[in-house]
Amino acid sequence: MSVKERFLNYISIETESDELNEEVQPSSESQWKLAGLLEKELRELGADDVEVSKHCIVYAHFNATEGLEDAPAFGCIAHMDTVLKGKNIKPQVIENYDGKPVTLANGKVLGEDQNPHLADLKGRTLIVTDGNTILGADDKAGVASIMNLCEKLQKDGRPHGKICVAFTPDEEIGHGVDNFDLAKFGADYAVTVDGGAEWEIEYENFNAAGVTVRANGVNTHPGSAKGVMINSAAILCEYQSRLPKEEVPEKTENKEGFYHLLGIRGDVDHTEAHYLIREFDRERFEKRKAFMSRLGEELNREWGRQVVTVEIKDSYYNMAQIVEKDPVILGNIETAIERAGLAPRYVPIRGGTDGCRLSFEGLPCPNIGAGGYLFHSIFEHCTVEGMENATRILLELVKLYAESGR
Repeated sequence: MSVKERFLNYISIETESDELNEEVQPSSESQWKLAGLLEKELRELGADDVEVSKHCIVYAHFNATEGLEDAPAFGCIAHMDTVLKGKNIKPQVIENYDGKPVTLANGKVLGEDQNPHLADLKGRTLIVTDGNTILGADDKAGVASIMNLCEKLQKDGRPHGKICVAFTPDEEIGHGVDNFDLAKFGADYAVTVDGGAEWEIEYENFNAAGVTVRANGVNTHPGSAKGVMINSAAILCEYQSRLPKEEVPEKTENKEGFYHLLGIRGDVDHTEAHYLIREFDRERFEKRKAFMSRLGEELNREWGRQVVTVEIKDSYYNMAQIVEKDPVILGNIETAIERAGLAPRYVPIRGGTDGCRLSFEGLPCPNIGAGGYLFHSIFEHCTVEGMENATRILLELVKLYAESGR
């Protein structure tokens, strides 16, 4: 099966994760369907120890070929879930893309003026949405690339050390590796295949936290409210107004951090807002958290009572401090990309991956791309050649770890 066929098949299966059901893994029943299909395909490809855990994590191994039992075990990870708008995906496949603007089915245009990378995709097979949903390249392009690797290992009979494969649920809502069994996975080194252009290497990521700000008020009839009413919605608006207006996602780039208001809902009695804090530098990250806590304390002092509570929960940290301690994996990724005929480029992740948390749990796990762009949007797209190149890079990594085991 070609990587194109695999990808189109996988995106036809709806796997939205559900943030409102995040206490359960998987957060949505739909993810079991893709997990079951991957389990079946891995068994057909001759994988060993194939298993779908009770938390919908797919594990499999390809045991080392004779003479390479002592080579480092190399692992590949991708996630099965998508963000919302991942139902009824109707992709458009454009053979030999000519570099011109693409008009989606709903009339919106994917053009080079805002997306200069499209020039690099000229001549490739481009896969786009119909303009009504996401595409699901995040991260089914990664899933397809890894499964393509598994097929090539089975068909080519090339020597290799132990290969470890895993597919996770709920990565998009921050719970992909909550129940990940590192011992069962069994890798010494690993990569997530969850990035953009296939020549990119990502190992610097945001430090991340989620913040819940709650305001509690007192309601009464507005006609007799003087000196009695405390409007929680107004208090939370005041809280929001004191955050730096330039430090938001839509006004930052590269390694600039931000505060992001995800949503706010409530009434006079009670209002609640949810935020994200993102920052590359750990010291600045801690300062951002302290600043949001201090804003709540200021409002409480001004009101002479506790009207605001601020709850902060760390999500993940910048894996650079872990990955940089062992130069082997980054060096091997650079070499693998070069052997695949591409020029490696380091890019900071303005987000996070399953590998961020796994790195802090003892498995250094940078991220590589599978040829996808504009994730989480109706303009999301990828190329068949990008996924094929990702597979070549993975094959070169397999060779490199095998060579180190001889």
